[in-house]
Amino acid sequence: MALMITDECINCDVCEPECPNQAISMGPEFYRIDPARCTECVGHFDEPQCVQVCPVSCIPINPEHVESRETLWQKYQRLQQTAVKPAAPGAA
Repeated sequence: MALMITDECINCDVCEPECPNQAISMGPEFYRIDPARCTECVGHFDEPQCVQVCPVSCIPINPEHVESRETLWQKYQRLQQTAVKPAAPGAA
């Protein structure tokens, strides 16, 4: 289940830096969550960090992107594999 940010968002900027998958970005009017990157923090934390810090509780489950915990785990693993790995020291 990917999360979504509703139009109740007040653009307080606290959710974006909390997302370990960089799934949150500013949309045309308020923040949005990329369902392809949202794992509900599976693989990082026990609970979604954006939900924890949101002062107006505007981050529900996105009914258009319902996923099992196993699917979220697989997405987490895929994101980790495609993450840019830092070059080894001395590598050119």
